[in-house]
Amino acid sequence: MSTSATTASAAPAQAARPRPRRFASPLGALIGLAVVAACTIGLFLSPTLAVAGVWCIAMMLSLMFLEVPVALSLAIPSLIGVYGIAGIPAAKNILATAPFHAVSQWSHSVLPMFIFMGMLLSHSGMTSKIYQATSAWFGWLPGGIGIGTTFAGAGLASVSGSTIGMTYALGRAGIPEMLRAGYDKRMAVGTVLVAGLPGNLIPPSILLVVYAGIANVAVGPQLIAGAVPGVLIALTFALFTLLIGAFAPRLVGRGRGEDREPVTWRRRFRALGEVWGFPVIMVVLFGGMLSGLFTPTEAGAAAALTALVLCLFYARGRQPLRLIAQAAFSTVTASAAIFFIMIGAHMLTKLLAMTGLAQHMTDLILGMGLSRVAFLLVVIVLYLILGMFFDTLSMMLLTIPILLPTLEAMQVSPLWFGVFVVLLGELGMITPPVGILSYIVHAIGKEPQVNLGQTISLRDVFTSLVWFLPVAVLFLFIMIAFPQMATWLPGLMAGGS
Repeated sequence: MSTSATTASAAPAQAARPRPRRFASPLGALIGLAVVAACTIGLFLSPTLAVAGVWCIAMMLSLMFLEVPVALSLAIPSLIGVYGIAGIPAAKNILATAPFHAVSQWSHSVLPMFIFMGMLLSHSGMTSKIYQATSAWFGWLPGGIGIGTTFAGAGLASVSGSTIGMTYALGRAGIPEMLRAGYDKRMAVGTVLVAGLPGNLIPPSILLVVYAGIANVAVGPQLIAGAVPGVLIALTFALFTLLIGAFAPRLVGRGRGEDREPVTWRRRFRALGEVWGFPVIMVVLFGGMLSGLFTPTEAGAAAALTALVLCLFYARGRQPLRLIAQAAFSTVTASAAIFFIMIGAHMLTKLLAMTGLAQHMTDLILGMGLSRVAFLLVVIVLYLILGMFFDTLSMMLLTIPILLPTLEAMQVSPLWFGVFVVLLGELGMITPPVGILSYIVHAIGKEPQVNLGQTISLRDVFTSLVWFLPVAVLFLFIMIAFPQMATWLPGLMAGGS
């Protein structure tokens, strides 16, 4: 386990490094600019406001395909659209008011707190201990290392706030451990791919906070709404791995004891003792909100303060103040990026209100006579397709302002829908043929210290998804059938207060 410990501790830092930006080819850029120009001309020649809104959405998609930053891809078409519809005074007004109104809500101050907490845990090396603890406790089960990887992924993604960073860290640590234990390579990469799905549901979740801001729902209940589904989907994948271990043992090491070193109870409890800080943070966060002692914003600040103290403890002897400064710098840059995106989303919402496009979409959906279940199935297909091209946040910002007016007519709870679309967005990031996480795992699998001499092809990665994706889709159907799994706990919190 020493090898995994080393890679796990190194991976978060490596994952945090900025990756070089991949720009479109010159021909692709030229075509994209031509499409943007055509959209602009179409906007100014539109016969109706709704058609103008469609041209703005087309321009936005074109900019995203050109890999223009998401904030600018949202803001530029919105600003041009407002100018084309209402002239210079309206454009000046949205420039003057949108930045303040988009980010000035007090509830949004929880975002940098959650980001700071995740950065502290990552920089101090605390996150690397989760994998060791889960592997020690679940390694004895059929498919035990895969089960441990699933639970470690849920824990790492929930505290890091980055599914991509978690996947990188867990792939570097988990894939070689599973291959060393005799796992089929497709089982190993598939386990890592889906391990982060619960991470942005289990609080603290940055994406749920962003959704709450866009949908204008309370942050506290929205965060709590993701807790039960997040835990349940992690348990669902763990049960799936356990069943694979029981009925197809060849895929998880031919049924042999996967952890080659005997795991003593002393070792298990020592590994558990090394992650004592995480339950403390969860108690502060959940206990504070559920008891009414803290508001959601205050709970986020208290959790960040707890993480700060834990960072000083865990990183003692390793220049903890320098690590805290690095975490603070990373928090500022990440928070600024998210707030700029929220400003762009606010401008888009204003544009959609001016054009009436959202209402037209609502009327169109209602005119199709779709039931609640049929509507949600259409949303699933939409997100799986969008996930081939966009990350989760981009998909949410693009679709939520358009879909929100339809929810009330379809009798869909906004709290439940927030959990649903975040999970869909995360699932879309692994959807072939262009799911970004699939290519990240494939790139990790090319490294000799990860693949241990085996060849992990892109076909192996996509084959693994054929095994795991149906489980995720089945869980979405369960969510649709039992929406109480997301609304029960927030209702309990509201009843208690």
